[in-house]
Amino acid sequence: MCSNRTIFSQLTSFLPKKEFDKSVKKYKGNYNVKSFTCWEQFLCMMFAQLTRRESLRDIEICLRSFGKKLYHSGIRSKVSRSTLSYANENRDWRIYQDFAQKLIKEAQVVYINEPFGVELKNSVYAFDASIISLCLSVFPWAKFRETKAGIKLHTQLDLRGNIPVFIDISEAIEADVTALDRLILEIGAIYIFDRAFIDFKRLFRFQISSSFFIVRAKKGLAYERVYSHKKDKTLGVKVDQTIRLTSKKSRKNYPDLLRRIHYFDKEKNKNLIFLTNNFLLPAKTVADLYKCRWQVELFFKWIKQHLKIKRFFGTSINAVKTQIWIAISTYLLVAIVKKKLKINKTLYSFLQFLSLSLFEKTPIFKAFSDFDDLDEPLDSSNQLNLFNS
Repeated sequence: MCSNRTIFSQLTSFLPKKEFDKSVKKYKGNYNVKSFTCWEQFLCMMFAQLTRRESLRDIEICLRSFGKKLYHSGIRSKVSRSTLSYANENRDWRIYQDFAQKLIKEAQVVYINEPFGVELKNSVYAFDASIISLCLSVFPWAKFRETKAGIKLHTQLDLRGNIPVFIDISEAIEADVTALDRLILEIGAIYIFDRAFIDFKRLFRFQISSSFFIVRAKKGLAYERVYSHKKDKTLGVKVDQTIRLTSKKSRKNYPDLLRRIHYFDKEKNKNLIFLTNNFLLPAKTVADLYKCRWQVELFFKWIKQHLKIKRFFGTSINAVKTQIWIAISTYLLVAIVKKKLKINKTLYSFLQFLSLSLFEKTPIFKAFSDFDDLDEPLDSSNQLNLFNS
């Protein structure tokens, strides 16, 4: 019964252990390992994420304080900072990447009917990148400026539930737009980008793949008008045109027609110009979809504030990627559990509850139902739709 299991054990029971074992076997993660398996490493790092531990020593002290409760939660080896450090440095980070991909697929199924503000049957994704700053003296392999180090997190966010369905970690020096080459495009899906992703050769791949894109146009675009569509200026749509690119290079890279929409955002008192290869959506819907792109910005802000991806427990690229992928898995697990248990509280409240109650023996839903919503700190502000009540 749940009453005899810790909340941490109940939480991790939602993880597909068989899929995890497949990833471990694929990369020989437990080869010659007599104690402290990859699963135990994963649970320790997930504990660190949920309770916001500050260091390996901090993780060691906290976990050891729970004594026998660890055994029944799946951590059966003696936890030491040296053992955890060695595991993070040496066990292939792809184990945790592959497992996170399994959780992504599960989360997408759970949130498949989740509304996101625009009524569409198409899959809709927002794509962007964010730099995670690192200390140059500690992470010299991540140097991207004379005095700075960092890595870049490229993320494709499914707006139905704000689920990160594609994540790529690269050196911070890499241009944002190059990550488009690694996307597996979905027929009929809509992808939303900001101006940093204007690359007509790469955008033409969406056209030939029967996918749609919406991207904010840069100034000075060379084009000619082919046709003007009817527009409703009361909705803020000032121009809706079919255009053809006229510069030699752009015309070569994108030989087909494009749609250009000039929209005035009354809320921000700002003129916005979009380019898209979708000629069927109403112009106002295109503008509304672009507004939804902000969710990927909120995603980056949220995980940096609430998960441990700004301070790392190891200095090698393997340790850093391991920690990031386990942090993403933690995010996905909480999303899945919240939806499956129908917990109508904010994520901030959920995480605060978990951080203090992981080793209590009571059913999660019963314990959390008596837990009042907490106001998120002012500097955390915007929450993702996924976690609203």
